[in-house]
Amino acid sequence: MAEKPLPLWMNVTAGAIAGITEILVCYPLDVVKTRFQLQVSGSENAYKSLGDAFTKIIRQEGFGALYRGILPPIMVEAPKRAIKFTANEEYTKLFKPFVSNPQQLSILTGMAAGLTESFVVVSPDLIKIRLQDKRNAGLYKSTGDCVQKIWATEGFTGFWRGVEATALRHIFWNAGYFGCIQYVRSVLPKSESKEGKMANNFVAGSIGGTVGTILNTPFDVVKSRVQGQISAPFKFV
Repeated sequence: MAEKPLPLWMNVTAGAIAGITEILVCYPLDVVKTRFQLQVSGSENAYKSLGDAFTKIIRQEGFGALYRGILPPIMVEAPKRAIKFTANEEYTKLFKPFVSNPQQLSILTGMAAGLTESFVVVSPDLIKIRLQDKRNAGLYKSTGDCVQKIWATEGFTGFWRGVEATALRHIFWNAGYFGCIQYVRSVLPKSESKEGKMANNFVAGSIGGTVGTILNTPFDVVKSRVQGQISAPFKFV
């Protein structure tokens, strides 16, 4: 007997809880990633490795610096998940009459949902990047202070800086992820047990996530560089 799909609100709630847990656990790595993306290679204070970055941040700025800027991604996680799940369902209905191949349909709907999702996360991501940037350590006192100063110095459009790179980041990640998981699931041995299905999903998700990250990282670097600019005229990437 086929299992009934979970209602949307349960998917959104479960996704939001999982997403917030992931943020809390992985956020220090996100801070280090942003620092690497923003630093000038070869500079005297450049981080040399992952371990060197963690050591210098904790020693020079304190352990709390590894969680600086965490509020915006936590606040946007639930609405981001709701919009992504809803968009994916609606785009599937829209494209299904024209695309018969399940893998192609999954890639197309994922890319479209990623594009929609990018408009939700671009502003919180920008605020997060500004707070994570070591150069701004004495500039912003809090998330609210950061929002006020961006509004005062850059206006409404300042919150949309890097929107193109953000869109491309989400489009390419979703293309790689959904394209891979459909294929990997099709070649893995079929399993009727719950444990076997979970194992297959874990393998497919891990491979899809890796491919998606490889594809979207260049756009993520560009996004961080663009969003890290302060008091400069707004430009499209």
